[in-house]
Amino acid sequence: MEIKVNRDSLFKSVSKVQSILEKRSNMPILSMILISADDRSVNISATDLEISMQQKIEANVITAGSITISGRKLFEILKESKSNDISIKEKENNWVFISDDKTQYNLACMSAEEYPVFVEPEDVDMVEMECTALADMINKTIYAITLEEAGYKLSGVYTERIQREDAYFLRMVSTDGHRLSLSDKQIDNLDKIKMDKGVMIPKKGLLELNKITSEGEKISIGFKENNCVAKNENSLVVIRLLESKFPDYREVISIDLKNSVSLNRNELFDGMRRMMILSSESSKGVQITLQNNIMELVSINPDLGDVKDHIKIDYPGEMVEMGFNSKYFVDVLQSMESENVVICFNDNSSPCMLRGEDDKGFLGLIMPMRI
Repeated sequence: MEIKVNRDSLFKSVSKVQSILEKRSNMPILSMILISADDRSVNISATDLEISMQQKIEANVITAGSITISGRKLFEILKESKSNDISIKEKENNWVFISDDKTQYNLACMSAEEYPVFVEPEDVDMVEMECTALADMINKTIYAITLEEAGYKLSGVYTERIQREDAYFLRMVSTDGHRLSLSDKQIDNLDKIKMDKGVMIPKKGLLELNKITSEGEKISIGFKENNCVAKNENSLVVIRLLESKFPDYREVISIDLKNSVSLNRNELFDGMRRMMILSSESSKGVQITLQNNIMELVSINPDLGDVKDHIKIDYPGEMVEMGFNSKYFVDVLQSMESENVVICFNDNSSPCMLRGEDDKGFLGLIMPMRI
């Protein structure tokens, strides 16, 4: 195989597959990327056997064929290169020659025949949606996925199709047991894809999916057996779904919260960030007091001190004191776009729910904590 390719195009594609590559694996081939060239284009492929990504770029193909190259080393070579074009040529005994007209590299590689076969699932019913819509759903749910190793059944985003009257919505839900995020988007022709029950998309797969949403205006997505397939004109991602049962979340989001207060999102966001200045692993709580049209925020860390802030609101009701994790507020508010947010609540033993007029179909629910 021998090709000459634009350095920026290759660097962009190699950068996108970096996080898929296995850095500590008993299969060294998984730290490599596969470069396959046909008559006019080149495919850049990477896999960890759970997630596979393929990027297509244009190239001057001198000789068709396939090679493997260390993904990390190729990334570093391209990062340091200042040339417009990169030449890659296969040599004997699994060696590869790389040149940018100034610097020449000879790299020991592995046989392309050892690379796991990239197979796109056949006959997958796909639906097209806006890239911005999918990215918004991922950004509004991915932060609430559990980070605990024991929380396998919560280690992804639960994705399902729901129907309201004649409209179909794609729903994503995530929770770590202390908070829950939910996002609904109406998608045309969603009833055409096979999705009789919900699926669990792993966090790593969502991160890769989010990358290709930046490439264009539309993306096609579908599900078949235990795979999620997403593609656009130049990219293809195949994600193995998690085989875990997501807990029933509907009862939690249907809790009747009788009180509400509306306030500026940025004011609340900035206030909660200030509460986090003195937070630590053992002290993350913020006490929220609503009284006399004032929301008072107080965070106390026995080892460092305390911080107090207040926000003017329209709340003439009885005094309410509630305790929450300030970081959970920051995560929710950071993902929202609305100028004002509405916080719904009952008392210090019930969760609070955040919504925004410009964040249609989204809700963030935070469980209380004892301060």
